[in-house]
Amino acid sequence: MAPPAQSQRSPSPSQPSGKGEVSDLKMQLRQLAGSRAPGTDDSKRDLFKKVISYMTVGIDVSSVFSEMVMCSATSDIVLKKMCYLYVGNYAKYNPDLALLTINFLQRDCKDEDPMIRGLALRSLCSLRVPNLVEYLVGPLGAGLKDGNSYVRMVAAVGVLKLYHISASTCLDADFPALLKHLMLNDPDAQVVANCLSALQEIWGLEASTSEEAVREREALISKPIIYFLLNRIKEFSEWAQCTILELVSKYAPPDSNEIFDIMNLLEDRLQHANGAVVLATIKLFLQLTLSMTDVHQQVYERIKAPLLTLVSSGSQEQSYAVLSHLHLLVMRAPMLFASDYKHFYCQYNEPFYVKKLKLEMLTAYAANVDIPIARESIRAVGKIALQQYDVNAIVDRLLQFLEMEKDYVTAETLVLVKDLLRKYPQWSHDCIAVIGNISSNNVQEPKAKAALIWMLGEYAQDMQDAPYALEGLIEDWEDETSPEVRLHLLTAVMKCFFRRPPETQKALGAALAAGLADMHQDVHDRALFYYRLLQHSVSVANSVVNPVKQAVSVFADTQSSEIKDRIFDEFNSLSVLYQKPSYMFTDKEHQGPYAFSEELGHLSIGAEPAAAAAAADVDHIQANDGDLLLTTTEKEESRAHDSDYSLSQLSVQQPTSTIDDIFGLGLSVAPAPPPLKLNAKPVLDPATFQQKWRQLPVAVSQEGSISPQGVAALTSSLEPLLRHMQAHHINCIASGGKSPNFKFFFFAQKASDSSNFLVECIINSSTCKAQIKIKADDQTTSQPFFSLFQSALSNFGIIAS
Repeated sequence: MAPPAQSQRSPSPSQPSGKGEVSDLKMQLRQLAGSRAPGTDDSKRDLFKKVISYMTVGIDVSSVFSEMVMCSATSDIVLKKMCYLYVGNYAKYNPDLALLTINFLQRDCKDEDPMIRGLALRSLCSLRVPNLVEYLVGPLGAGLKDGNSYVRMVAAVGVLKLYHISASTCLDADFPALLKHLMLNDPDAQVVANCLSALQEIWGLEASTSEEAVREREALISKPIIYFLLNRIKEFSEWAQCTILELVSKYAPPDSNEIFDIMNLLEDRLQHANGAVVLATIKLFLQLTLSMTDVHQQVYERIKAPLLTLVSSGSQEQSYAVLSHLHLLVMRAPMLFASDYKHFYCQYNEPFYVKKLKLEMLTAYAANVDIPIARESIRAVGKIALQQYDVNAIVDRLLQFLEMEKDYVTAETLVLVKDLLRKYPQWSHDCIAVIGNISSNNVQEPKAKAALIWMLGEYAQDMQDAPYALEGLIEDWEDETSPEVRLHLLTAVMKCFFRRPPETQKALGAALAAGLADMHQDVHDRALFYYRLLQHSVSVANSVVNPVKQAVSVFADTQSSEIKDRIFDEFNSLSVLYQKPSYMFTDKEHQGPYAFSEELGHLSIGAEPAAAAAAADVDHIQANDGDLLLTTTEKEESRAHDSDYSLSQLSVQQPTSTIDDIFGLGLSVAPAPPPLKLNAKPVLDPATFQQKWRQLPVAVSQEGSISPQGVAALTSSLEPLLRHMQAHHINCIASGGKSPNFKFFFFAQKASDSSNFLVECIINSSTCKAQIKIKADDQTTSQPFFSLFQSALSNFGIIAS
């Protein structure tokens, strides 16, 4: 429990309105401290309840500490419990007050009542004050030898608490040896389980510095101890059984006979009512038989019934956990549950997260009133089609979805139809007949609109109104906020032009003009690329934009087989629920010295790096972007002839810097967007960086892929990347992490007004992904800066081109 803070809330009837009432409590407790009159304990209870209730709502009642300790001299166990709760809450944050509790806690550790002895020992070990560890050794030693199992159970956990307060004191007192003796000889199963847990944690932490600890840790997974625990496993609680099964999973039997012995011994654990015990047993069975292919398959068949039973019984949370493990097993053995698909039907009263998980295993329904479920249903239908099941029936169902006239259904279906056409182009005639009736004005989601535009360009010859639909979208160019849509629109117009030139000539000219004037760097660059491609050779442009395509056989999976195997190795853990290995969501152990959080409050920011050496003038190159339109012309100055673009010949003779030279439209090329220039020597102290990072909203959030060269460079050293970014006027103010996770905080400043750009860049070399977040004083310049930042990373090889 955290230390109680001073309450800022207005007084209520259940809490004191000022210091006066706390003073009254103090006075009443003092009066009762030495009283032995009848009914004293009842009066103490009422006062103790008030103190605990005030403490619980955040009112500082530490001033009655002495009185509470004096009143604890009673045999009433309820009063003892409330007093221990109070003492444990305040003592660890007030060492001076903690000293007052030592005497009465040590006295209670010798009480005749074993319950009071155990509670007192637990409270004594929970003080967690380093200066008082000397007072713990004696009571803990006595507790480990106590005649009552409850006291021994508390003492075993107390040893672990002492280790975390002062490891040297714990080891010097030889407590681990006492725990081991107790584990092997104590008749109480819970005492054995607590000793085992304490020893595992102590030797696990000590193993990095002590060879003896390594030997002791390995001794815990030796055959005698493993068999000793397995033979008593039915005596243990569910929690203790899971601990033992996890320990056994680390044991490597020398032969198959021993494997079968262990599995036969644990066979009945598969029928246990507790889901955690069942999953722990399944994990052990799967690991034991990994090298025995036939037996491993039999294990899959054997564990099917217990898992399906757990899904249909128990809480929704348990169903979700078990379903997550079933999903993992289905990916490894797809036909395992082929005859049990009805168990994965969605039920009306199930929460969203359970339905979503079932839909990933079985397609359900798309007309659900719950929009997220409807979306997941449509995606499930598409996934089945892409896995080459009954494509005929599924395409018909998807086309029916398009006729439902629901925006979210249409949007999800368009994205799936695009992928289906890429894999099954023979279905284009049936799909296009329906797609042609969809108005682009009724599609608002960027991915869906991009999919529709892709189909308009790819099948322009089969869709009568394709050029006019694209022309209408180009007219709304300024209102389109998604760069993805604008990029698809440029490509689609180019494709349509080569298939239906007369009808698309005007639309292509307008699209190139709008693209060259676009503030988004990727859109501008693609328009410029298409423009120069047409200048160079129309036939080459046609072969680039409309190459001979082959049907997509396999779509890239979002998870590599390596990651799936890593998740399988972490069976019966949160990795299965999160569908990612543990290193992707844990902080300190796997992600280096810095906590990768949104806030910088706990990040230790190092000194500002030194000024970068002189570097290539990237800004100058970008500033002359508009002049690059003349490059091809200058190369062809030796040509004496001058003619316009001819639609009949589909060739360019002598292009100039205006689009009307190509298309005769009288439109001038809009100048390239003004480049963003950065201050070559930006200055920003860490405190200001932290303050701005907390205050500013995220302006840009993107994820990119890392090239193999970038991964290799990061693995060797971070310094080359930092120097490279400095050369682009982007300085690193903090960096950290270790493979596979690296984190950087960069900053830059605009040259004209010194407004700041702040960047968080998280790079995972294992998944080859980079996550970038940008915050800016001037939000309007965040996208141009992102383009500069992305370009700098691309040049280094971090972002794969």
